[in-house]
Amino acid sequence: MLVGTPYKKHHTFEGYDTIVIGSGIGGLTVAALLTLFGEQRVLVLERHYTAGGFTQTFTRPGYEWDVGVHYIGQVHIPDSLAHRLFHTITRGEIQWAPLGEVYDRVHMGDMTFDFVAGEDNLREALYRAFPQKRAVIDAYFQSIHKLSGASRMYFANKSLPRRVSQVTTRLSHGFFKYADRTTFHFLSELGADPKLIGLLTAQYGDYGLPPKRSSFAMQAMLTAHYMEGAAYPVGGASRIAAAITRVIEEGGGAVLVRAEVEKIILRDNKAVGVRLSNGHEIFAPRIISDAGFATTFTRLLPREIAERTGALQAISRIGLSSAHMCLYIGLKASGKDLGLPRFNYWIYPNEHHDENMERFLGDVNAPFPMLFISFLSTRDPDFENRHPGHATAEVVVPANWDWFRPWVGTRWKRRGEDYEAFKSQLSERLLAAFYQVVPQARGQVEIAELSTPLSTLEFTGHPRGSIYGLAHTPARFREPLLHPQTPISNLYLTGADVSTAGVTGAMIGGVLAANVILHRNLFKG
Repeated sequence: MLVGTPYKKHHTFEGYDTIVIGSGIGGLTVAALLTLFGEQRVLVLERHYTAGGFTQTFTRPGYEWDVGVHYIGQVHIPDSLAHRLFHTITRGEIQWAPLGEVYDRVHMGDMTFDFVAGEDNLREALYRAFPQKRAVIDAYFQSIHKLSGASRMYFANKSLPRRVSQVTTRLSHGFFKYADRTTFHFLSELGADPKLIGLLTAQYGDYGLPPKRSSFAMQAMLTAHYMEGAAYPVGGASRIAAAITRVIEEGGGAVLVRAEVEKIILRDNKAVGVRLSNGHEIFAPRIISDAGFATTFTRLLPREIAERTGALQAISRIGLSSAHMCLYIGLKASGKDLGLPRFNYWIYPNEHHDENMERFLGDVNAPFPMLFISFLSTRDPDFENRHPGHATAEVVVPANWDWFRPWVGTRWKRRGEDYEAFKSQLSERLLAAFYQVVPQARGQVEIAELSTPLSTLEFTGHPRGSIYGLAHTPARFREPLLHPQTPISNLYLTGADVSTAGVTGAMIGGVLAANVILHRNLFKG
């Protein structure tokens, strides 16, 4: 489903209250909230040919894949924050299909473990797997609850004006108790051994950092997010962007695609408009960037601004998130006929996530450090109506940006024979790994199409193909510049970089930006 209006078909570029750069869920969320609660006319500008960012889907004849919404926690629980926010910005258009009791199945060396919905259920499953570590497991869950409580003050602080937030950040000391330590360090102090740490962090691909580099705050928030299971949008992820776009358009705004912003226009240190790649300048009283912190400060603004504000130093301290590859597989049989599950697979050679990742990023021929395998076609109950007799799967693996550096500057689908040969080699390896987990798929694969970090750069603009923007290191959560209000007047940030990774994290980034702009707390409705 293509979402948004082509730039060339839109003719009204004046009278907008706000311009949003990028149509990821963070950009669409803040645009919808400003429309609904601020009665603003908002213009959203998207460089890609369809709106939605990582909530978009793409098709080939008979097949459909999502690019980022593999599953979302809490949305199937009516009184949860995630459900209420989605209900607000889509006007209740989205229905959610729960994945079931098991939402993630982990294969780690010779160990198989199911992440199951419900805190008590998950705790009992961990007890059975590690009977000698009951006290450690209890301490882990206790830490998650304490972190969840402390995080409310941390995010509430981001809803305050920037200068006030810088003063009141000390009130978040309870949150920093967890955020300042790496996941591995924190869990080791609790008494977890390497195998238990490996299992507890087996979903680290959802935020992109193995335990010796990630902040424990991110690990704890992820576990809490999926504690009651997960769900998928009925009809596919692209329906999310379509529903939000209708809200924006009905309020007098517009979501334009193929409208790449080249520069944010400044006058006297105030953001006053944007310049598109074709030279067209559009002006508005307020500019919001959903392009990501690094892209905003290193590509859309003059370098002297990035240096003067300290943005370059912040990017260096925090680091960029990992890049990835994804093999999109089309199967010429239904998910039911093939017996494909609704849950995801996480595949690891053993529990040593950091060492395995480092080895692979240093040598593309080394064993894969992890594989994430997902099946859109089985979790969306409407898929069979749209694509009868077919199924799809996705296989995700980390990648090193430097492997693809020789083809920087080449165009999509025109990168040359060497690039295609490299992709073919990687695709064959990923298919072989896929068949080991899903042997019934042999002989059923009709399409196997690989995306690389160059695809991420092409369609999102994220530097080095960093899928999650800035890395979720301890330094990230201490960075005062990761606030919706920038040091530049009338310029704001939204999306994951002012919050956390994931669809819900980016959506909350949109709420934070709207809170600051509208001077109200939209978390309460």
